[in-house]
Amino acid sequence: MLFNSYIFILFFLPFTLLGYYGLNYLKRYRIANLFLIGMSLGFYGYFNYKYLFIICGSILINYLLSRGILSLRNRQCAGKVLMVFGICIDAAVIFYFKYYDFFLENINAVFGKSFALKNILLPLGISFFTFQQISYLVDSYRGETKEYRFDEYALFVSFFPQLIAGPIVLHGEMIPQFKNLNNRRLIPPNFSKGMYLFALGLFKKVLIADTFGKAVALGFGDIGALSSMEAWIVSLSYTFQIYFDFSGYCDMAIGIGHLFNVELPANFNSPYKSSSITEFWGRWHMSLTRFLRTYIYIPLGGNRKGMARTCLNVMIVYLVSGIWHGANWTFVLWGLLHGALCCLNRFFAKSWDKLGVVMRWCMTFIAVNILWVLFRAEDIASAGLFVQKMFSLSGSAVREELYQCFELMELAVLGNLPVINMLYSHITGFYMWIFILGAFWVVLRFRNSKEIEFKPTFARSLAVIVLMVWSVLSLGEVSSFLYFNF
Repeated sequence: MLFNSYIFILFFLPFTLLGYYGLNYLKRYRIANLFLIGMSLGFYGYFNYKYLFIICGSILINYLLSRGILSLRNRQCAGKVLMVFGICIDAAVIFYFKYYDFFLENINAVFGKSFALKNILLPLGISFFTFQQISYLVDSYRGETKEYRFDEYALFVSFFPQLIAGPIVLHGEMIPQFKNLNNRRLIPPNFSKGMYLFALGLFKKVLIADTFGKAVALGFGDIGALSSMEAWIVSLSYTFQIYFDFSGYCDMAIGIGHLFNVELPANFNSPYKSSSITEFWGRWHMSLTRFLRTYIYIPLGGNRKGMARTCLNVMIVYLVSGIWHGANWTFVLWGLLHGALCCLNRFFAKSWDKLGVVMRWCMTFIAVNILWVLFRAEDIASAGLFVQKMFSLSGSAVREELYQCFELMELAVLGNLPVINMLYSHITGFYMWIFILGAFWVVLRFRNSKEIEFKPTFARSLAVIVLMVWSVLSLGEVSSFLYFNF
């Protein structure tokens, strides 16, 4: 089930809210927990009921392991063995479902073997809820968790707003909120802010990200036919598609959390305002960055053992980040290149600071934009061809089909205005440039959604209704969020 689908917006979400608050009103708090767990698992199983066996088994096994680790807190060696055993089980599950075929493909290619691939169907969100539970096992070993009830733990893992594509939450920021009885009643300011964030996120996804996505699909569908200008337009389109897609998802997830009086951690903070790759990763997928820093980078020694060791640790972290995103050499190379740029930032920090903020921003944005090509491409050869097209100076011709990707029905209404009609007649690809320049303006000038203090007024309430209705009417063919694939 997708946030941007009729069944979720019109049926699942209202029914879940009514059931949850109704049970809490009757002071059936534990039943309310079980109801929300059941609805969350139903949300997950809607994609494929077979996924339920995986997530339910994962929750049960990790809960039992964490209880075992807590019971051995006075026997650190035994507790550590159990923690490592649990992490190995979680890693094995991810490896089998996400990387087994990739591993066999490479064995076949390198050694000339012909092992049959299993074509395993990837369970949605497996990387997210597995990392979440690994963090819980480690925190249990460190003595940072309590002996939560099974329903509290299961709700922490399965809570549907963050289940499929994050953020990767920690027990300490979630379970206490579910235990707080003050959060069990409807709080109008929270509900209003939640509706605002959900409507804003839906608008970003349906009207902006999916529009850029049409140009991306056209361009990456036939890379060989691209002119140099088209390659840059398509690369920028993907840069903005993934921005508004992920930003929209984060807004919707946090907004739904507010509807249940649950504050999910920030996961997105205007990353294209960054003036270095290091800053970019402090703003992009913040919960993943936090996990990698807390559970990999710092245990490896962080930056405490000299520049060479620091850079090695950085490269390991970004290698894991790349592999986490997908079973393809494009993701591996994408992660390593980001890591290499972060190391260069450290080596030349003083020289970098002297460049000036505008130059630093330009270089960072161009690097991120080019690396997104690798992230989107089917394979490294396709990515190489695409980048070659970008720098081939093969002309500025742009096909009419690319312009048409940006001509929404809603914009056609504006074409009746004399000024818009004149501009449309005199500027080739007018709507395309409006989208691209408008996207630049939004990502650079607008505050992040979490920074906006929402005060319910008539005008803002009307804006929420307009955004929601416009987005729902524009749903058409439902497209999944890009991070659902990871």
